[in-house]
Amino acid sequence: MPTIQQNFTVSYSYPVIFTREVFDPDNPDLAETLRLSGRSRNRALVVIDSEVLRTTPDLLQKISRYGERHASLLEFVVQPFSVRGGETCKHEPFEVEQIQALVERYKICRHSFIIAIGGGAVLDAAGYAAATSHRGVRLIRLPTTVLSQNDAGVGVKNGVNAFGRKNFLGTFAPPFAVINDSAFLATLTERDLRAGIAEAIKVALIRDRHFFDSMYAARAELARFAPRVMESMIFRCAEMHLEHIATGGDPFECGSSRPLDFGHWSAHKLEELSAGELKHGEAVAIGIALDSMYSYQTGLLGDLDLRRILTLLDDVGFTLYHPALSWLDVTRALADFQEHLGGELSIPLLTAIGMKTEAHVIDVALMQRCVSKLSEREERKKTMNGMNTVTVGTCERKQNMP
Repeated sequence: MPTIQQNFTVSYSYPVIFTREVFDPDNPDLAETLRLSGRSRNRALVVIDSEVLRTTPDLLQKISRYGERHASLLEFVVQPFSVRGGETCKHEPFEVEQIQALVERYKICRHSFIIAIGGGAVLDAAGYAAATSHRGVRLIRLPTTVLSQNDAGVGVKNGVNAFGRKNFLGTFAPPFAVINDSAFLATLTERDLRAGIAEAIKVALIRDRHFFDSMYAARAELARFAPRVMESMIFRCAEMHLEHIATGGDPFECGSSRPLDFGHWSAHKLEELSAGELKHGEAVAIGIALDSMYSYQTGLLGDLDLRRILTLLDDVGFTLYHPALSWLDVTRALADFQEHLGGELSIPLLTAIGMKTEAHVIDVALMQRCVSKLSEREERKKTMNGMNTVTVGTCERKQNMP
């Protein structure tokens, strides 16, 4: 019988806009983004991270005023819908089902918008709901954390957890636009600010030594979250993430190689094993340290580069060990990662800062020894910190003696 070979190409384009106070009625960025639809009036459903509402209590009022100012262009179909922040909204299907129900009830069509405001988990869940409603409702993301502004919120992936697996259900669906509002960062805790830096270190390690060197030189400022340095880091990390999607040759990850997942095979498991106690960026920092240590132990990475990597992670404030690491079944974790990718196992490893290779076989015993070395290293740090505390205390007592 004859065969018809179907071939077609689809071009994707979307803006990633950097702004401040996006819902200020005089800020044109959201309105100009909506005009890109080509429609004179646009219907939108707003979905907001509950944690963002808690830390920004006047946000609903700001959104309402923005809608009133731009009523000729924008119609909010209902009051913004609040979803539980963090991994909760990805673990349980309730929020996704509620968003889909609102899409049906308020006749949100494929030419309408879901505007998702929140951290990476909420953007993932709302994006999954948008991509699976009518086979794709237009999505505008407004990331509110460092991690979502420089990584999770700017890419093409959406997903939720299922069957005890992270991102088991998901889609590749580019957003209509991404708007990074730096004003949201002022509401974050130090822990959340720090967690987002891990993805910037990751992308620098696999793609850009100069970017790594700039963060290393500014590590004291990053540790205190200096706004100028943080905003510069977020922009460059997002830029590199987008460059990889556009030029890496595999934007929808049809192959087995995923360089942007450096350090992630263990990070995803650590999040699960810690029952969410570890934030994604904190788990990624440990994963980066582990795979950098393994790269060194296999002779791929030099001693000085390893020391600089660990120093940057330390000085920014990451703890590079967690008890969940002792529960990590390396063989099972690698198998799960391979299953998620499909095809052969492919783990990014470092040959130098800014350069990587793909490993298709991992020496499990050696990886276990690297886990032990991270544990030993953390114990040494605690011991040294304890000695320093005692020394300082002794000096203070001597100063106070008559």
